Amino acid sequence: MFNNIFSTILTDTAFGGKEFVLVTAIAFICGMIIAGTYMIKNRYSKSFVMTLVLLPMIVELVIILVNGNLGAGVAVAGAFSLVRFRSAPGRGQEITEIFLAMAVGLAAGMGYVGIALLFAIAVSGVNLILRLAAFGSENRGVKMLKISVPENLDYENRFEETFGRYLKEYRYEEVRTTNMGSLYKLTLSVVMKENSSSREFLDELRTLNGNLDISLGRMIEPMEAL
Repeated sequence: MFNNIFSTILTDTAFGGKEFVLVTAIAFICGMIIAGTYMIKNRYSKSFVMTLVLLPMIVELVIILVNGNLGAGVAVAGAFSLVRFRSAPGRGQEITEIFLAMAVGLAAGMGYVGIALLFAIAVSGVNLILRLAAFGSENRGVKMLKISVPENLDYENRFEETFGRYLKEYRYEEVRTTNMGSLYKLTLSVVMKENSSSREFLDELRTLNGNLDISLGRMIEPMEAL
C-alpha cells in the first residue's frame, strides 16, 4: 500500500478524463496547503498567495501537454526561465515557496499524485515548524536608531559616551546626507541594556544633536508588493 504512493497513476503514459480531473484536484489541494502554511506567521500579499494556489495547476497542465515530447519540454523549460513573478528579486522564503509549488505541479503532471501531496504536506509542515520555532532569527532585542545631526557636528565622537551608558551594543548601518546636504542622518542597529529607559536615552540624544529628529523602533524587514 505504501509503495503505491510513489507510483504514477498513468498506465499507458496517456491521460484520460478521470486522470486529468484527479491530478488537477491534487495540484489544487497542494497549492492550498502551500499557500495556507505560508500565510501563518508570515507577511504576504493576496496576489502572491493566489500565485501559490494556482501555480501547481498551471505547471501540471504544461507537463501533461509536453508529456513524451522532448522538443516541447525544452521549449517550455526556456519559457519558464523567462517568467518573472515580481519586479524585484524575492526573499529566500518566497523563492522556496515558488519552487515548491512548481515541484508539486511537476509531480502531479507526471501522475505521481501521492508524491505531490506527500511532498507538499511534508515540506510545508517543516517550513511552518521552523518558522514558529524562530529558527535562524536574529536577536529580537535589536532596534533601529535614526538620528539627524547638523552638517558641522562631529557625530563620530558626539554620542559615544551616551551610547556606552544605555546600549549593550550598537553598529552604524548607514550615514547619508539630507535636506540639501545641511543634515546628516545616522542609522544604527542597537541593543538596549536591561532596565535602560528609552525616554531618558532619547532625551540625552536630543541635547546632543540640537533637538533634531530622532527615532527608535524595532527592525522591520522591507516588504515589496508580490
